[in-house]
Amino acid sequence: MKATDVIADGFGRIREIVHEVVDGVPAELLNARVDPAANSITWLVWHLTRIQDDHLADAADTGQVWDSEGWSDRFALPLPAGATGYGHTPRDVYTVRVDSGELLLGYFDAVHERTARFVRGLAAADLDRVVDERWDPPVTLGVRLVSVLTDDLQHAGQAAFVRGVLERDRGA
Repeated sequence: MKATDVIADGFGRIREIVHEVVDGVPAELLNARVDPAANSITWLVWHLTRIQDDHLADAADTGQVWDSEGWSDRFALPLPAGATGYGHTPRDVYTVRVDSGELLLGYFDAVHERTARFVRGLAAADLDRVVDERWDPPVTLGVRLVSVLTDDLQHAGQAAFVRGVLERDRGA
């Protein structure tokens, strides 16, 4: 198996988790928080998608799906245009809300498709290309992809946990 196949498989598994967490869940539950300082399912999925979109667009030297496909306008969040959720306060988290999971999954799936196309087009040697020189050692494409995968997986797992707690608390 090629390294790029392993990476593509990882992103596919994150897609499965995100869909399991969001599909069929009412907006009330998606936007709910287990306490005022906690993250909602909506925020967690939006954030993992924004980070993936931001980091992969940078690595691929393309525009973000958020802007180029109009998702920023569809979400209409009261946040700075380039916000990804990094450094958000509990108040910021509260502003990331949806009327249905369809919007959330639409954006996620659009980013996932772009990511999958990009990863499928890579050769193993491409993973050694330096994509960020602000770190010591500089970050290669392979390291950046694994970083996004692990961040996405953590947040997808957190979203699944939040859903479980909220459903238990509501007797679902």
